[in-house]
Amino acid sequence: MANFNQQLKKAINYVSSLLSNDMGIDLGTATTLVFVKGEGVVLCEPSVVAIERGTSHVLAVGEEAKRMLGRTPGNIIAIRPMKDGVISDFEITEAMLRFFIKKVQHRKVLRRPRLVIAIPSGITEVEKRAVKDSAERAGAREVFLIEEPIAAAIGVGLPIQEPIGNMIIDIGGGTTEIAVISLCGTVFSKSIRIGGDEMNEAVIEYLKKTYNLMVGERTAEEIKIKIGSSYPLEEEMSMEVKGRDLVAGLPKTVTITSEEIRESLQEPLRAILEAIKIALERTPPELAADLIDHGIVMAGGGSLLRGLDKLISEETGLPVHITDDPVTAVVNGTGVVLSEIQYLKKVTVSVKTEVRS
Repeated sequence: MANFNQQLKKAINYVSSLLSNDMGIDLGTATTLVFVKGEGVVLCEPSVVAIERGTSHVLAVGEEAKRMLGRTPGNIIAIRPMKDGVISDFEITEAMLRFFIKKVQHRKVLRRPRLVIAIPSGITEVEKRAVKDSAERAGAREVFLIEEPIAAAIGVGLPIQEPIGNMIIDIGGGTTEIAVISLCGTVFSKSIRIGGDEMNEAVIEYLKKTYNLMVGERTAEEIKIKIGSSYPLEEEMSMEVKGRDLVAGLPKTVTITSEEIRESLQEPLRAILEAIKIALERTPPELAADLIDHGIVMAGGGSLLRGLDKLISEETGLPVHITDDPVTAVVNGTGVVLSEIQYLKKVTVSVKTEVRS
């Protein structure tokens, strides 16, 4: 009998998957991730679109388009339609979403997918509407919006349904989301439009001022990943950086150290630390007491910056934990919400919108 029930459940799931591929999407400034119900995280690609200059004709999306950043001829431009966690180009975002949805649908389905999309907690109603409209026009049947810190907390398995304080920091490409969560609700949240992109920009500006060296966004990100840190390292590192001399206009190579990159990142890191302290100051005393025991959980690609957990712990006096897979925390949270319908009523931030098939 148990075997029959298992087979029946599999058959129901298979029929459901033929009807529709429900998806959770972390629509990030730097990276878009897609979770397909029953399959897990199936896509992780840069939020970049290459188009013909002067038109909206899409030439490439995702990884292929990112390789074109800073390397395109005059008639092609590679752009990022998301800025600071919100849509800056409605039409291009729609094209990007349509491409990603089509890419993860390996077979013909009978119904449009239902989407759960993670959004920054600090965006306006107009910006929320832009996300919903883009998703609907890209082919969604229903669209649910969930705040990124809530999705991240669910994704890393924090007990957000219990009456205890849970603090999560999600550092993405365009925003840093800080939230204290209890009983499935946000007690206090702060969203600042500073993240990995601002760190890259800080590296670019430092190289300009110090070495008269101009580098592109991709090179700055590579420097940050390879030798970037926020806390002194046991063994400091160095690397060669190639760019253009701003004085001579010729190609130039310089050697930079991890100490220099740490210095260049001080301004965005100070802004993040200040936002964390504000969140802690405004947390109710009972929940603040919980944080002494449970600490702070970090998610998002920005949390992978070397020593950031140590720096935050030193500044706040609280234990800080980086989740096992910080990059997928938010999108995994959207997947849990898709799978457990009771979460939809408790944690989504807007009423679902029906689009007739």
